[in-house]
Amino acid sequence: MAAHDYAAPAAALPAVLTELDYEAYRSIRFRPEAALWGGETPFEVQLLHPGYLFDEPVRIHLVDHEAVTTLPFRAELFEYDGSAAHLAGTLPPEIGHSGFRIHYPLNDPDVKDEVAVFQGASYFRLMGPGQVHGLSSRGLAVDIGGEEEFPEFQEFWLVRPEPGEETMVFHALLDSPSVTGAYRFELVPGAETVLRVDAHLFARRDVRRLGVAPLSSMYLYGRNRASSYDDFRPEVHDSDGLLMWTRAGEWIWRPLSNRPIPIVTALIDTDPRGFGLVQRARDFDRYLDLETRYHLRPSEWVRLGEGDWGRGGVQLLEAPTVSEFQDNIGVSWVPDAPLSAGEERRYRYDLVMFDERLELQTLAQVARTGIGWDALPGQASAPPRSQRRFIVDFSDATVDAAQVGDHPEAIIDTSAGRIWGLHTTRLPEERGWRVSFRLEPDGDRPADMRLYLTRAGEPLSETWSYVWYPDQAR
Repeated sequence: MAAHDYAAPAAALPAVLTELDYEAYRSIRFRPEAALWGGETPFEVQLLHPGYLFDEPVRIHLVDHEAVTTLPFRAELFEYDGSAAHLAGTLPPEIGHSGFRIHYPLNDPDVKDEVAVFQGASYFRLMGPGQVHGLSSRGLAVDIGGEEEFPEFQEFWLVRPEPGEETMVFHALLDSPSVTGAYRFELVPGAETVLRVDAHLFARRDVRRLGVAPLSSMYLYGRNRASSYDDFRPEVHDSDGLLMWTRAGEWIWRPLSNRPIPIVTALIDTDPRGFGLVQRARDFDRYLDLETRYHLRPSEWVRLGEGDWGRGGVQLLEAPTVSEFQDNIGVSWVPDAPLSAGEERRYRYDLVMFDERLELQTLAQVARTGIGWDALPGQASAPPRSQRRFIVDFSDATVDAAQVGDHPEAIIDTSAGRIWGLHTTRLPEERGWRVSFRLEPDGDRPADMRLYLTRAGEPLSETWSYVWYPDQAR
């Protein structure tokens, strides 16, 4: 396929489907009793209806031993209610499907919960126990942050699991004007749901910036910006930070922001161990939202395996948004070497769903970041608003209690500006340590800061990493 010109999928959907609005589309539901393999294997598959935003159908095949069959669209597998009721009995079988959902007894052995859904371009979502829909994964990103191209999964092959089997294998064909690819997935639901990915990519033309294992999420505001929003909720976000584990063993935490203009930054490394987007704040009191349940949104870790990783960076895109219904955060591994026409690469990695902490993390974590004007209310001769006061709280719940009395040392540096007033204080009830400091920016130069705790010369915490842009204070 990569040796031939890209052929865009033909627009096969009738207007009656592409013109559906959100409410009408939600009124179309798959009949659960019609799920593939229902009652025969631990896994069940429900098909997704085309229409609304999902106007490019995908072909879905079933693999049962050596037999491969293609699933036609069957309207009798769906219920059409409300404003979609007029569609019943009017749709032809050739319209196909927009994707599928995989169900598995994730929380209750007698109930099969949704654990994965593939729908729209190369987007998919995964969930672990007790989690609800949140951030998304993607098969591939091309020139993210620029004139982005969105590759699409055009076909899937679902391999029927054996009775009692606890993993499900399926394959996908990805295609776009610049690149095509063969994907193998192995889904392993459990305490930490894992999706093993084997991606084999073939380039049709040069790709300047390839995004491997991309994640997409939403960050509207946190405690630091809550007063800017006329909302009863203190925080609104699907993820609150980017986590990275470098090849050298350093854990890096970069809090997310809703920037006034799109900002792209990168954490540089060679063959890193992993990265991910985390919803670290998991107390209901942080959000006060019973409907969206942001405190139950999943965190996702990309555990790198074999492949053509090499030198590059974990690229973070933070774009502006005024809506919690719009993703504005993008993360992916971007290799330094561009992908050239005719080249092929292979990447193997695991996607691991978790809550606030990975089991392999043992260092103190950043619990919160606070930023404000370095002035007291009503202070005479107050400093300029560009001068900022930072507090970074580290939780040391996993640190040996015998070390609690040893005062840690805070190590900080910045790429620009002057840092002063560095101070470390024990938090109440021995819940960790607070580091406070002041930043005097150097004109309009961004300050790329790094902060971590040490004790007896050994790292005690992960590294807090943050880029402050002076115009944020205006």
